[in-house]
Amino acid sequence: MRYLSALFILACLASAPGAAATGLVQNRDVDEGIVSVALKGKVHARVVLPAGYDDSTLRYPVVYFLHGLPAGSTSYRGNAWVISALEAAGPAILVFPQGARDNDTDPEYLNWGVGREWETYVAEEVPHYIDAHFRTIRSRLGRALVGVSAGGYGATILGLHHLGSFAAVESWSGYFHPTDPSGTQPLQRGTAANAHTLIADLRASQKRQPTFFGFYVGRGDTRFRAENIQFDHELTVAGVEHVFELYPGAHQTSLWSSHATVWLRLALDRLARPST
Repeated sequence: MRYLSALFILACLASAPGAAATGLVQNRDVDEGIVSVALKGKVHARVVLPAGYDDSTLRYPVVYFLHGLPAGSTSYRGNAWVISALEAAGPAILVFPQGARDNDTDPEYLNWGVGREWETYVAEEVPHYIDAHFRTIRSRLGRALVGVSAGGYGATILGLHHLGSFAAVESWSGYFHPTDPSGTQPLQRGTAANAHTLIADLRASQKRQPTFFGFYVGRGDTRFRAENIQFDHELTVAGVEHVFELYPGAHQTSLWSSHATVWLRLALDRLARPST
């Protein structure tokens, strides 16, 4: 376990190469329609390109950001505060995959069967589409997976299932086993959907494929604080390198937005820099 010191946080903010960047070009904030085999239909991802994208030949790392659940079909268009936070953290492409539909509001980013293979869509189809249509760094060193609340669970479980695809994984006020829409009752989806059961193999996996794994929660988050502390303890006992932090605050946007730039910078520091 490693905690973030106040000096380290200030250093991250001061050294962020995009801290003085101009605003993103609005017409490069695009909504991509993706025909998904996993979901048996057309779904979406919001793609925000960094300032200067159109004037260069650089390939960029990509941050995939998963929204909370339950949610509707247009919730991927939200979390606008992440855009400015990433701009301050450093140049990268930001992707918000659609994580729910109006008739499927809490899929927990898991595979449920024909037409509801959400994990396959988010972890495989979306990166494949983004790599094919934008100038990305097409390797695990060019991808981070980050999520908030249920998206934090999604980032964790998909990241652990797909270590070959993502070099940085972060959970912001998330949890580590699937829950019902209230966030209080567990769903029985087998051991593969429970991150606690994957810890035993994670240390060896990290040696083969070094992965940054970090998570935090608010001290006032009565639903998820205890499990985050437990998960931190389990990782520490297992010798799995990670970063964990407890912050003042509850389960709310003000907590996430105030720490977003620092945590996005932590992820980008583990990825390849933009290059030709």
